[in-house]
Amino acid sequence: MNGTKKVVIDASVVLAVILNQPEKASIINMTGGVALIAPGCLRWEIGNAFSAMLKQKRLSSAAITEGIGVFKKIPIQEVDSSLEEALELCKRHHIYAYDAYYLQLAKRSSTPLLTLDKKMLAIAKIENIETKIIQ
Repeated sequence: MNGTKKVVIDASVVLAVILNQPEKASIINMTGGVALIAPGCLRWEIGNAFSAMLKQKRLSSAAITEGIGVFKKIPIQEVDSSLEEALELCKRHHIYAYDAYYLQLAKRSSTPLLTLDKKMLAIAKIENIETKIIQ
């Protein structure tokens, strides 16, 4: 991946693609030819989102199975993030660790962050983390 452009993506972006949200086309355009990276928690967040949708009867079991299949086809490299640095972000901004892992990874790797989460975008600006804005 050396020399390849990279972007840190979070669960909001992945779910928008999987669930065919209005932002899907823009996300695919923005990430074409770009290496996607994320902390290891991404898969657990996707699983948690699917379980919540199943519990709330927003998606059928078959739709979730299909969504997991789509998720597995998205080439995302898992990258370790620093627990200590993430917790420092948690303390500074009163956020959950899951959000901090993405922010910390983007900051440490000097890689832009792609998210639909407005609060994460605001914190990224405060922390001088480059972001990609979905049009």
